[in-house]
Amino acid sequence: MAKLIVLYKQPQDEAAFMRHYFDVHAPLAKRIPGLRSYEVSEGGVAAPGGASGVFLVAMLEFDSMAALQEGMGSSQGQAAVNDLPNFAGAGVDILMCDTRKL
Repeated sequence: MAKLIVLYKQPQDEAAFMRHYFDVHAPLAKRIPGLRSYEVSEGGVAAPGGASGVFLVAMLEFDSMAALQEGMGSSQGQAAVNDLPNFAGAGVDILMCDTRKL
């Protein structure tokens, strides 16, 4: 399995962020070819020392890193990436990794 982990920084307008994320961005991301599961954090995102500066975490799962890269390179994947400036002005970190269950 492979995961795309997206860390959205704290927006100035939380309500506008959430509205765009769930009404526009998530539907775009759900159309990415090869996507097996899509989860988002709920509530605050903390670090061991307290506040993290991260507002929302999205975790998208694919069968493999090749499937993830293919999906993100597709027109649907690019549409999701191109939507980021429309609501994630505070910044976003995107991580990709292979995973295994222990």
